[in-house]
This record gives sequence, C-alpha cells and structure tokens, in this order.
Amino acid sequence: MIRVLVVEDDPVAADAHQLYVGRVPGFAVAAVAHSRAEAVRALERTPVDLLLLDLYLPDGHGLQLLRSLRAAGHAADVIAVTSARDLAVVREGVSLGVVQYVLKPFTFATLRDRLVRYAEFRAAAGEASGQDEVDRALAALRAPEPARLPKGLSAPTLEAVTGALRAALDGVTAAAAGQELGISRITARRYLEHLVGVGLAVRSPQYGQVGRPELHYRWRAGKR
Repeated sequence: MIRVLVVEDDPVAADAHQLYVGRVPGFAVAAVAHSRAEAVRALERTPVDLLLLDLYLPDGHGLQLLRSLRAAGHAADVIAVTSARDLAVVREGVSLGVVQYVLKPFTFATLRDRLVRYAEFRAAAGEASGQDEVDRALAALRAPEPARLPKGLSAPTLEAVTGALRAALDGVTAAAAGQELGISRITARRYLEHLVGVGLAVRSPQYGQVGRPELHYRWRAGKR
C-alpha cells in the first residue's frame, strides 16, 4: 500500500483529493495537511511514501517545504497538484523530486492515471537488463496525450467557469455565471453541463415565483 500525504490549503480541494486517492487501489491517505507547518508535523509522526503537494500554501511555497524535507533526509516522492504554470518552477520541482504535475482543475480520471503510472514506476525493481528496460521504467511516469475537450469548449474558458463555480458557495445559474465571466448564458451552460457530465458539479432546478424553474449548479468535488 502506497501511503499518501495530501497537502492542500483549500479544505474543499483537500477533501476531494483525499476522496480521489482513496478510490485508487493500492493507495491510502495517511494524513491531510492544510499548511507547510501541518505537513512537517504529519511527516514527523506518520510514515509517508508520496506527497500530493499543492505549491501555494498559506505559510510558504510548496517547493520551500520540499527543499526543507530533502535537507532533513525525507525521500518521499512528490506529485505536485497545483495551478502553477511557470516552467521554471516545474524544472526546480523536478530537481527536488517532483515526479508528476497535475494542473488544476482536473478530474478523478486524470489523477487516477498519474497515480497508477507512479505505482507502475515504483514497482520496477531489480537490475535492468539494458537501456530498453530503463526506458520502459521511466516511460511509466510519462503522461498520455491530454484528453480532448468536447468540440466547441476551450480549456481557458473551462478554467474560468470552474473557478467561478467553486467560488460560489451557494452555487450559480448559467445566467449568473455568464454575466460574471462576460460570456453568454448558453455558453456558460455548456461548460457547466460539461462539469456535471464529468462528475465535478451537480445541478438542480431552482423554482421562482413564475415561469419554468432555472437550473442551479453547485461544485461537488468535496462531497464524500
């Protein structure tokens, strides 16, 4: 069993990551930390094989945490789960032992794929017979071609709609999301329906005083 420490300051995202990890055979969440200090304390008392690490923490950058852990002799591998897109940060992370990057927002299927690939890489043991076997072991960490969005949807707009939905504690309608983001109600609804389709949002009818009910969308990643 691969023991995972989830390090994520957003409680809703932390719950989602914990839920996702628990659904992948061979993995178990050993602890959850919402800050750099909590992560250090968790590592002092709990054996951990893998960190699922957010890079933006309230008391320091995730790579600062990782540097201090390496200096203290902690050898756990790291999958960075973050919105950071700076390739200089990516390169520094690789030098510190980050084996995978998962950009937010993401689906369970994306994280599951990374975890399964990491497990395959970790399971490789013994002495390689040659270059081909070394290449195969390293190839286990490589991500597949990115999943394509349905025709007519774009990643930047999906990210914007996802952010608006997650920020709306009481949920949103397509009209409200569209007005906030400067897109049409129909466009917003297409993206919201996509999030429902991949399991990241739920919809329910919202009844007013007159007319047909309007669909109301709510982020569901933290639901257990």
